[in-house]
Amino acid sequence: MFGRWLILAAAGSGARSGEAVNKAFAPLGDTCPALMCLEAFAPFVDGAVVAIGADDARLWESIKDRLPGSLPAAMVQGGATRQASVSLALERLPQDASLVAVHDAARPFVSPRLIARCFEEAGRSGCAVPAISVADTTLSVDVSGRVDPLRREDLRAVQTPQVFRRDWLAKAHKTAMDASATDDASLVRAAGFPVSIVDGDASNRKLTTPADFRLARLEMESVRMPRVGFGLDAHRLTSDRPLILCGVNVPHTMGLLGHSDADVAAHALIDALLGAAALGDIGGWFPDTDEAYRGISSMLLLKRVAGDLKERGWAIGSVDVTIVAQRPKLAGYIPQMRQSLAETLGISADRASVKATTTERMGYEGREEGITARAVAVIYGGTTA
Repeated sequence: MFGRWLILAAAGSGARSGEAVNKAFAPLGDTCPALMCLEAFAPFVDGAVVAIGADDARLWESIKDRLPGSLPAAMVQGGATRQASVSLALERLPQDASLVAVHDAARPFVSPRLIARCFEEAGRSGCAVPAISVADTTLSVDVSGRVDPLRREDLRAVQTPQVFRRDWLAKAHKTAMDASATDDASLVRAAGFPVSIVDGDASNRKLTTPADFRLARLEMESVRMPRVGFGLDAHRLTSDRPLILCGVNVPHTMGLLGHSDADVAAHALIDALLGAAALGDIGGWFPDTDEAYRGISSMLLLKRVAGDLKERGWAIGSVDVTIVAQRPKLAGYIPQMRQSLAETLGISADRASVKATTTERMGYEGREEGITARAVAVIYGGTTA
């Protein structure tokens, strides 16, 4: 099993962007390119090392608390060149990191499909570099102004993430002779290792100029319109089951009855997420007639739904769950529930809300016959399609 890690190159000044700050941290709606990249990679890696500029510690602090709960991330101060920054980040990787993705923070629209494709190929061949065909007529112009046309069929525009065996990448940086190299594949190839090309993605564009940022902001305003879903679930209480809520085992004399672990809160949230994307309901996805789901953790089902949404191009904005139960008192378990949801969904804990209330002993909840949960989910589409 490969230990997969991300090095996010975010140490450049981005002077051509026209932004007031390092373009990796420039505002794009309510987020920024660096945060968008880290959210995209969170389901695929065990952790990340982010190389930032010497004056950008404050900018890193401003997003650190919004990182996905499932993603350990460390910061290093980058060097004078991109190659130096990646080398410094390599030194911070844990020993069990065997596959390393190097990605430019200025490519915030990287898709889950592309990330998965690059890791799959690198696991097979040791290296994966995404590239796309060149559509425009391309010329070579020398210092005297002489023009020579180039064959478009022979040209590819290289992108990131570039994924490598860790030992290959470390050796390539250790023996690097060209400090001006603009990507790691050039260094790996110069070190004598084979480079495998995979299909890139035209939407995985790099934000470089003011026009790039204007277009990105217009796109996010028009495409990242929120979709809202609502979920409702109820389960009967019984004396011979554990009480699981949001993946947390809550000590109680009774638990919830169901085909799976009967986590009523997770079930309501699954329906909210599926409803927001108009993808049906939990019964259609995980029918209680299927023995594969007998006794299964509902958090595994929730994680599967979240992963499928991301594959379809949806990003989870925030979730809010309300649990209705007369007993037990749940206030002391809510921080753990929020963290459990955040880690499962790959979002920060400040975007996962859990609340608990009673019915003042009215109805089946008040009689302690069952527990109800209601959930609302906000998702955004288009940026990772």
